[in-house]
Amino acid sequence: MKKELEKTDVLIIGSGPAGYTAAIYAARADMHPIVIQGLQPGGQLTTTTDVDNYPGYKDGITGPEMMEDFKAQAERFGTETRWGMVTKVDFSERPFKVEVDEKDTILAETVIIATGASAKWLGMEDEKRLNGYGVSACATCDGFFYKGKEVVVVGAGDTAAEEATYLAKMCTKVTMLVRRDKMRASKAMQHRVFNTENLEVLFNQNTKSINGEPGVVGVESVTAVNNITNEETVIPASGFFVAIGHKPNSDLFKGQLEMDDNGYLIIEPGTSKTKIPGVFAAGDIADHVYRQAVTSAGTGCMAALDAERFLADQE
Repeated sequence: MKKELEKTDVLIIGSGPAGYTAAIYAARADMHPIVIQGLQPGGQLTTTTDVDNYPGYKDGITGPEMMEDFKAQAERFGTETRWGMVTKVDFSERPFKVEVDEKDTILAETVIIATGASAKWLGMEDEKRLNGYGVSACATCDGFFYKGKEVVVVGAGDTAAEEATYLAKMCTKVTMLVRRDKMRASKAMQHRVFNTENLEVLFNQNTKSINGEPGVVGVESVTAVNNITNEETVIPASGFFVAIGHKPNSDLFKGQLEMDDNGYLIIEPGTSKTKIPGVFAAGDIADHVYRQAVTSAGTGCMAALDAERFLADQE
């Protein structure tokens, strides 16, 4: 006898601020949401140390603690949170078919996509060769291992500035490599960078090589080349942190949903609606401008309300 497929009114893909906020609102509306957590339960915030700009946490909080709070609040209202990866979706007809871990299929009347974005890499062979041996894309995850050592951070935006200032608290010296002649980071973050004594910024720099050996030796130095003068600089470093931006986690939806050139999902302005009725997007998967926890949470709320109204209209 064929096993009957599980059904739900709302399936939420992703468990960052957008996914959990959508779950809180959906659960309070008696929609019994299921959250599939994905590769990084808690989303990007689990790689953030101190969150000082989220309203309500007057003394600040760490990213992982904050996401545990979000999860607990969602579950208090009846959200079902599950480990697993969504491996396939079929949005051709309702109920939508969502495959988890290549084996279980859930039928969902509505789907909220909150898969966020992931760190980008430079694409160098040395990155792969030394990944885990000094090369990292997350200072807050791995910074502890470089206490009292020298490190290099590549990038020019807020992420790079945040990682560099965080590392400067525990490392003897941090060198930032910026590809252009100025930083893209917000003025507030730039002030933090330039006011940090043991942090040096080198402009017009490309990374030529990361030097060292996998294993005990690890990263030993970084060779940077000035993209105007071609002058090479060898920087002693035990760690090499890549902070050059993010790629939306949207590959799963290619061919089914509209995206921009960078892979961000396109939604109807002022809503969370994709081009497919009943499929909604929230958080960084559809936002390449703000990318903040609080804006992600706001769009998660919008997605849940849009889903609730959509289901009401079907009755």
